[in-house]
Amino acid sequence: MKKIKILFQGDSVTDAFRDHSNYHDMGKGYPKYASEKISAKYPDIEFEFINLGISGHQTKDLVARLQRDFIDIQPDIVSIMIGVNDVWHHADDRSWIPGEVFEERYRTILDAIKEKTNAKIMLMEPFILHNEGMLFFREDLDPKIDIVRKLALEYADAFVPTDGLLYAGTLGMDPLTFGKDGVHPSPEGAEYIGGLYCKYVSPIIDSLIG
Repeated sequence: MKKIKILFQGDSVTDAFRDHSNYHDMGKGYPKYASEKISAKYPDIEFEFINLGISGHQTKDLVARLQRDFIDIQPDIVSIMIGVNDVWHHADDRSWIPGEVFEERYRTILDAIKEKTNAKIMLMEPFILHNEGMLFFREDLDPKIDIVRKLALEYADAFVPTDGLLYAGTLGMDPLTFGKDGVHPSPEGAEYIGGLYCKYVSPIIDSLIG
């Protein structure tokens, strides 16, 4: 039976209350739903799902744990959703991290993956859900999303435009259905992202088993 190791990386949206003593625990967020949907779609594949998202983390934190939590894992596929804390942690006084610093940190992560693993890469946009009190985040988040899109063109084997798709997914319903605080998805939001994950990662899986 073909074996595929998938690594989920990111912040609290990925962490989602996982058991940090067991990196196979998917938590309660989108990795849980994504892993379930992927396993159901590919019943003849043995997947090892690893969740190493950590609440509060920024791009600088992923750089700090590159060796242990990326390279040493040697995944077949790694997905990264990071960036909202690079904005949130500087929002009170709008002391935004310069775009070139954000890009340099993210590029360091991607270069290490490319150079020191054979992993396929899926990038996922950071996002802000429609919460009026947090919409000012877009002043800094939107330019950082643009940077992630640029990096995806250079490095990624798949790219999930999460931010726009979450808005599209709430058309005709309460825009807070997917998460009231603007950052952390509700179960409905997490399942929706999990479905997107399965859809966008499937071509990579197909290439590995083909």
